[in-house]
Amino acid sequence: MQNDPELNGKYLGTITADFAKVADTLKEASYQIRKRGFSEHPIFPISKTAIPIGQLLLDRPSLSLEWNYYASFLDEFVQRKLIEKDKVENFTEVYKNPDEFCCLFVVDKEFTNFLYVPYPED
Repeated sequence: MQNDPELNGKYLGTITADFAKVADTLKEASYQIRKRGFSEHPIFPISKTAIPIGQLLLDRPSLSLEWNYYASFLDEFVQRKLIEKDKVENFTEVYKNPDEFCCLFVVDKEFTNFLYVPYPED
């Protein structure tokens, strides 16, 4: 589970432009998911269309974003079989510090993968 180099040209520009606008909200949501004991592994699915993963956190039309942002966590991904139970340990080993990185799950027609984006420094 690594950032796909193919992602750079096609998606990274729109994702990082959006991320600059929503990073504080996602960082706070990540903190709240962990603080309330839901999961130590928050995941934020993003998609340009509606998806049934997580809860809609930020929608693109109302905030002039390229992507919709959802809030989820590892357990939901296991329940939906997006991460197999026998791969959970692998996932948690590569999962980056949620205080420093946002775990995005990019869902698009031609691309679906995890992406870790560093939060801007204060």
